[in-house]
Amino acid sequence: MSDTFVVANKKFKSRLIVGTGKYKNMKECAKSVKLSGADIVTVAVRRVNIVDKKKPLLMDYIDPKKITYLPNTAGCFNSKEALRTLRLAREIGGWKLVKLEVLGDKQNLFPEMIETLDSTEILAKEGFKVMVYCNDDPLMAKRLENSGASAIMPLAAPIGSGLGILNTINIKIIRAQTKLPLIIDAGLGQASDATIAMELGCDGVLVNTAIARAKKPFDMALAFKNAVVAGRQSYLSGRIKKNFLGDPSSPTKGII
Repeated sequence: MSDTFVVANKKFKSRLIVGTGKYKNMKECAKSVKLSGADIVTVAVRRVNIVDKKKPLLMDYIDPKKITYLPNTAGCFNSKEALRTLRLAREIGGWKLVKLEVLGDKQNLFPEMIETLDSTEILAKEGFKVMVYCNDDPLMAKRLENSGASAIMPLAAPIGSGLGILNTINIKIIRAQTKLPLIIDAGLGQASDATIAMELGCDGVLVNTAIARAKKPFDMALAFKNAVVAGRQSYLSGRIKKNFLGDPSSPTKGII
């Protein structure tokens, strides 16, 4: 496809971002990422092995020179933890394009938006390009944009739930009001969910559990790849207007 996915002035071919957690092993993760065609993978900084040399390293399976690593703050429940984690990522690997995730509770894993807003503003001032996990509230999304976010990443449903997009109206409102990249993050369960997200006008989707925990993760990775492309093409094509009356496919004038 000719249109390019751009985040923080960096261009990517694929609009599918893939997580690297929950797979059976690194080998399965790497093959799934390859089949998905993703250019970006998320990496939970707090869970990266930097001590035990006997354990495999993600970099041994997914080349950071070919795939963009997106450090995230999964497992952080306050601004202090999130800021420390991303500053550490910058020191370790020089990463400035990051995903901010400040969780409010351990059961539902909803974002803690007050601390998320504060963290976004601080990180942006420090030169980070912040892609922000958030709720699907248009008002909060606008505040994130004003706080210096580089991308808005509203949840479709609770993380790992597989429920799909629960509030399409809010996603449409967010799309209409922001010029930032809009990426659905969390809650997708099957490839058709990604197509719906793209048809709503989202710029991309982030998927982890739906691929990693599928019965056939390799097939699901390929399905999501195709679904994102199909959804984007559908959105750009311009759907027909909805009509509550029938409209015959064949011309009614000049018939015998």
